[in-house]
Amino acid sequence: MDKKTLMPFGRGSAPSRSYEDMFMPLRRDAETETGLEMTAELPGIDPKAIELELDDDVLTLKAERKSDHEEKDDKRHYHLTERSIGTYMRSFTLPFTPDRDKITADFDKGVLKVTVPRSPDQPKATKRIEIHPAA
Repeated sequence: MDKKTLMPFGRGSAPSRSYEDMFMPLRRDAETETGLEMTAELPGIDPKAIELELDDDVLTLKAERKSDHEEKDDKRHYHLTERSIGTYMRSFTLPFTPDRDKITADFDKGVLKVTVPRSPDQPKATKRIEIHPAA
């Protein structure tokens, strides 16, 4: 089967989109006692093409991948130019109030690591709520 006709994960992508145009980076989120740790694999992405934004308690990650490929063969009389662009955007509400001034994001060897600490004003302990039966 030609890889241009594959539809990754059966997500209902439009048939005109090729496998190379799909841009779904692997992302892992882990809530810890101190906050949230998120990693996203973005190989080949220029760090300038990555946006990370916190709006109230909603964290949004946006990244854009661009690639150009050109082949030219004068003996065979052809010139091939291909360009592809893919955009990934994911937003989610944090399950706690973040300490906005201490959020960090590092990008190294194609991996983005984001650490979102809890606000010190946020209660950390779980509270069990007693349920009273109807009288």
